[in-house]
Amino acid sequence: MNARYVMKQPKLRDSRKLKMQELYPINQFPDEIIRMIGKQMVYLKCVGRKDISGDDWGDIFAHAVGGTHLKSPVGIADVICDKMAWSLKTIKNSIPHTTKSRPRLIIGRNSTDYSLDIPDPHKDIQATGNAVLQIWNRRVDIAYQDFISVRTVILIRNFEKLTFTLFEEDTRRFVPSEYEWEENDGGNFEGFEIETQQHRFTWQPSGSQFSKYTSIPKNAFKFRIKTPPLLDMNKTLEQIDYSDDWVEILR
Repeated sequence: MNARYVMKQPKLRDSRKLKMQELYPINQFPDEIIRMIGKQMVYLKCVGRKDISGDDWGDIFAHAVGGTHLKSPVGIADVICDKMAWSLKTIKNSIPHTTKSRPRLIIGRNSTDYSLDIPDPHKDIQATGNAVLQIWNRRVDIAYQDFISVRTVILIRNFEKLTFTLFEEDTRRFVPSEYEWEENDGGNFEGFEIETQQHRFTWQPSGSQFSKYTSIPKNAFKFRIKTPPLLDMNKTLEQIDYSDDWVEILR
């Protein structure tokens, strides 16, 4: 009679389909994905790149997971593969493997004036902060209408020393009542988690840029690549059968 009752999980007909559509569990990148990311980094270093951009990172990750890089300036989904979507972020850091800083991620431009008719954001700072989160939540809702899994993938990089830290997290909604907002000396709005008093968000009235602060998990993936030799220009041109008639001079 005193035995603990363990409730069984209900078996659903669509649960197997859901599991099959996810490429891998959250933040558990298969080795082949890490290797494919590293392989593309090696190539970019070979051709003389000094660093990578956000678009480069989108291309690299899309190729690694066999997905499509949308390159769209709106919405949350940067890379999609079947019913999965990822938002791609990359941050430059001199010590990716040991940094203790909390990455600041720019996650959108939330215009409270355009979206919710708040012409003066300073009139009620808390109401404006709630509105910023409400706009974000609506974007998340839209993403989940099309995808079963929506994640944010963060690459912390030192491309010069070829060291990287990689992790991902669920892209989620935020409960406005869990945060309090105040204006800083620069005129920007900062959102703090009420329970911990930790700084979680920054919103800039000028430009409507919305950022969140996240923590690097202990199980983040750390990897490095060897320094490759630069490709020789003349040998490369020879390999592709280059000739001077490839250059057409227009007068």
